[in-house]
Amino acid sequence: MNNEDFWAQVKHNLKSKNLNNKPLQMWFEPTSLVGVESRQSGACFRLGVPTELHKYWISQNLLDRICSEISALYAQAFQVEVVVTGAGEATVGEPNEPGQLELEANPEPPAAETSAWPQTTGNTYQKGGINSDYTFSTFVVGRNNEFAHAACFNVAENPGGKVNNPLFICGPTGMGKTHLLTAVGNHIRQKFPETRINYVSAERFLNECISSIRRGEMDKFRNRYRDNCDILLMDDIQILGRGEAVQEEFFHTLNNFFEKSKQVVVASDRMPKDIKGLEDRIRTRLEWGLIADIQMPDIETRVAILKYKAERRSIPLVNDVVGYIARISKRSIRELEGNLNKLKMYSELQGVPLSLDLAKRVLAHHDDVATITIEEVQRLVAEHYQIRMPDLKSKTRTKPLVTARQMAMYLIKKHLDKPLVEIGRNFGGKDHTTVINALRRIESQLHKDPEIKKDLDELEGRIHNITGV
Repeated sequence: MNNEDFWAQVKHNLKSKNLNNKPLQMWFEPTSLVGVESRQSGACFRLGVPTELHKYWISQNLLDRICSEISALYAQAFQVEVVVTGAGEATVGEPNEPGQLELEANPEPPAAETSAWPQTTGNTYQKGGINSDYTFSTFVVGRNNEFAHAACFNVAENPGGKVNNPLFICGPTGMGKTHLLTAVGNHIRQKFPETRINYVSAERFLNECISSIRRGEMDKFRNRYRDNCDILLMDDIQILGRGEAVQEEFFHTLNNFFEKSKQVVVASDRMPKDIKGLEDRIRTRLEWGLIADIQMPDIETRVAILKYKAERRSIPLVNDVVGYIARISKRSIRELEGNLNKLKMYSELQGVPLSLDLAKRVLAHHDDVATITIEEVQRLVAEHYQIRMPDLKSKTRTKPLVTARQMAMYLIKKHLDKPLVEIGRNFGGKDHTTVINALRRIESQLHKDPEIKKDLDELEGRIHNITGV
């Protein structure tokens, strides 16, 4: 397969999985495969894009998925580099022999020798490698993540222990799970240089497994993930619920690691019990060790994160701008950094200083304090009372569930002011009279039961951290 056909297949596969994602289609369509270089760490796929904005967007939002699609077609080590060509389409090399990708001689001296844990620099993403900037020292610790940070640091200091193996990092998208997962690897690599570390997304593990099955190369696959690996770090593990054959391999890989006292650290956006399609035997293995969850940071932590990131990048931000961005960036750390990047880009393009007026103009669509939803309130309550969302909406009337359900209804009415009928409909079709009784019950208990008052104060604090009011 020549370069042009190879890249056409990658583009087709990626776009076919994202048919309704118009931003992806718009930014990804102009990319081309400029060439494939042979480097010491493996093949380097050089992607050409027309502008710096294309390069920035793809580097921030799309590299994981691009690497996943390349991995499905190309089983050897590789990296991806995004370069600005100044044109919508760039030329590719001459056709190669069937089944071979063109490898150009690298005119520059080879990079420093890399191991199973290669470095990532600039806009280069290496298969099996991660961002060396993601360390424990660059992770801002707050009340929302201090336990997860401590658990990860403990594992990095003493990998392979029975208590914390596996370590399961759980939290919503964009909260810093990947940062912590990567920090574990970087710390182990520094403290135990001989340790063989494999960092991989679950999607890549899935694609490589399927590809190895089709090619009859499962021995190579198992050798890579079991025999030649001491530390397995896997991101977005919820994806494994998609395939039975892949789960079979993952289950035996886990067993292999545990039997040899080798460390496994995984990250997911949901708890093991909430991963659809995941086999019970894998679920119980994941629950054997330690589960550390990360929540949305409060306003003080968001301010600290923003100041830290601005300082590292020499972005001059006055306190009122910092406070404004922190207040409106309520969903994730990723949103926080995205808003900072957007403001910086507008400032540079227009040649104006970073001011509060500019921030309000550029980020106006974020400035809506009443953005918390019914589902988000339900999730906060479910997490607080340690129950499942489906149980919160069910007809079950055990006391813990009834209390949680009534508290959720009370908070929704107080902070969202939704109609009683709508509130009832979002709790499995409850009648509006049930909602009225719930509101009255919580009101009366606030003056009698200190625990109810404590629960309400804590939940309203979390709502404040999201809405900023």
